[in-house]
Amino acid sequence: MRGYVRSVLVVFAAYQLVLGLWLTLLPSTFYDNVPTVDWTPPYSEHLFRDFGGATLGLGIVLTAAAIRFDRLLTMVALLAYLAFAVPHLVFHLGHLEGDSLGWSIALAVILALSVLVPASAIVAARKVT
Repeated sequence: MRGYVRSVLVVFAAYQLVLGLWLTLLPSTFYDNVPTVDWTPPYSEHLFRDFGGATLGLGIVLTAAAIRFDRLLTMVALLAYLAFAVPHLVFHLGHLEGDSLGWSIALAVILALSVLVPASAIVAARKVT
């Protein structure tokens, strides 16, 4: 279980760091190139750069948890991630009327996994760290 929890921390940290850098440095390319993002216009450079900075911060906390790997930091990092991921999932489940059924399904599945995987890591971390 320790390996699973640490793997979740590493994968989600890497994802948040890459996403955060992309959003912070090149926000318009994210809006223009990621399917489904333009379903809820308008584009706001300020919003995307702020979101990028917050995402980078979350990536740093997840990275610290993966390195330090103690119970408190692991739980805080995963709960902080879920504080973003759960409302994100709920919002998108209510806004799946985009231009593609396939992208709507893919988005729902990816975002559901982005909640279920860290939630399962919290359960596992309570037992092993």
